[in-house]
Amino acid sequence: MDQKTTTSEDILYDLKDGIGKVTFNRPQARNAFTFEMYERLAQICEQANNDKSVKVLVLQGAGDKAFASGTDINQFRAFTTPQHALEYESRIDRVLTQIEQCRVPTIAAINGACTGGGGGIAACCDLRIGTKSTRMGFPIARTLGNCLSMSNISRLTALIGPARVKDIIFTARLIDAEEAASIGLLTEVVEDIPALQKRADELAKLIAGNAPLTLNATKQALSRLQRRLSREEGEDLILMCYMSKDFHEGLDAFLSKRPPQWKGE
Repeated sequence: MDQKTTTSEDILYDLKDGIGKVTFNRPQARNAFTFEMYERLAQICEQANNDKSVKVLVLQGAGDKAFASGTDINQFRAFTTPQHALEYESRIDRVLTQIEQCRVPTIAAINGACTGGGGGIAACCDLRIGTKSTRMGFPIARTLGNCLSMSNISRLTALIGPARVKDIIFTARLIDAEEAASIGLLTEVVEDIPALQKRADELAKLIAGNAPLTLNATKQALSRLQRRLSREEGEDLILMCYMSKDFHEGLDAFLSKRPPQWKGE
């Protein structure tokens, strides 16, 4: 039995019998991601690429409130220039691409809120298991007034289609587990957290015992079928949102816990 454990304050990583478990460990903040957490997650994926003892990765959130609730809003306080916006989206795209292109199959075990950047991480995983309390969405049209990058839009559209992407983003609603499963955001729904942990373990063990080259070839083949637009192809849209007065209004309103007053400028 092989076991390797890496512990940092905000992301825990444990490797046992070929199954790497990644735990987002900020339950007090609904597992909202700092920039350092994004980088650590990318590092774990790179480690899995180079370590043949890793057969599958399971991503999960600590506590019972959230898988991940997106990027920690405090990370946006310093946004004052176009470069800040472009560098942020470039970082997110790089990390999400690392997850999506990871050599081994990835399983998102989702309980509670899975929103914004958390939804982006889940969408990059190969399989997504939820519980009856799972809620998923991208409520940016009522929170910060920013936008998803072109590559994120491409990825979501490949999963659920353009009409549903518009529905989820335009309404800024969070969809429940049943609807998420019906449109392809979840591949499976179980009763509660104990059932989620049990099913994630079962699925990880099953996949870990299968032919790794077959799994990798399938991932690569599907990736080649789906031409992904790059972040650069949507830089004008990123700047339109992040450099707007509305974005700064949304940020201030969110931190002040008041409704934002949108002006479309």
